[in-house]
Amino acid sequence: MLESFLTVGLQVLTLFILIAVGFFCGKGKMLDEHSVKKITDILLYIIAPCVIVRSFIREFDPDMMIGILIVAVSAIAVHAFSIAVATLVFRSKDEGRKRVLRFGTIFSNCSFMSIPLQQQIIGNDGVLYGATFVAMFNLIAWSYGVTLMQGRGKGISVKKIIINPSIICVFVGMIIFLWSIPVHDIIYKPLSYLADLNTPLPMLVIGYYLSKGSLKSAFTDKMAYVSVFLRIIAIPAVAMTVLYLCGVRGDMLTSLVISVSAPTASITTMFSAKFDCDTELSVKLVTLSTLLSMITMPIFVSIAQLK
Repeated sequence: MLESFLTVGLQVLTLFILIAVGFFCGKGKMLDEHSVKKITDILLYIIAPCVIVRSFIREFDPDMMIGILIVAVSAIAVHAFSIAVATLVFRSKDEGRKRVLRFGTIFSNCSFMSIPLQQQIIGNDGVLYGATFVAMFNLIAWSYGVTLMQGRGKGISVKKIIINPSIICVFVGMIIFLWSIPVHDIIYKPLSYLADLNTPLPMLVIGYYLSKGSLKSAFTDKMAYVSVFLRIIAIPAVAMTVLYLCGVRGDMLTSLVISVSAPTASITTMFSAKFDCDTELSVKLVTLSTLLSMITMPIFVSIAQLK
């Protein structure tokens, strides 16, 4: 239990230091609205796809295939449950606010928050399970999630989903893994360098938006607390219980719990900025949930590791 608390706590502290850098860059006018939106585009269309592909660059292991399929189905089920809960709970007449509350409740920070923890706690198998969860996350975020954040009258565009870089890279990554296609260093190294930016850049963006809003208001917005409660406590508790009852155990359960119990996804702020939603609220959700996850994530991970 103590080891999990320390591992998760240090990871969250690292994220907050990076958020602080973005905060001071915003206050010092080293970042502005235009530059942050360009950084957001780079994150969504270049860096995120690199993270996905890199996760699948490894030798094919037939024994892992069943586990990957179980994780994929579990990820889809968890997101479907989260969508149902968020839709029932948040019914505000303020469309921009409602969209952000729903999105922030549904999508967890399963990429740059969870994968480093899965690497430290479980190892390479945990990373592969985590990457599978991230792949399903991207499929849902770039289909249902985009439609949600765009608002009414914007149906799901199959063409946009198919040609989206993150979705394409999910399939590219699976092909590389299934056929054990070797990737030369001349490709892997630049890909890896870009993927490594998936942690610091989103935090700088969040820090910037935090510098433009009221820090105090992040802790006084009642609906933000409701969203955060669902995101880091209620949904993980239900998911872990159902997975356990379905026979999921060991490293697979631990990896899934890490992904599901992660705080609000930083892509909430990315999408809020891109689709002109309530960006300030998205920053509140990411900040508050990340802070409180220092307590909740270690508890869930420790319970999942119990024999």
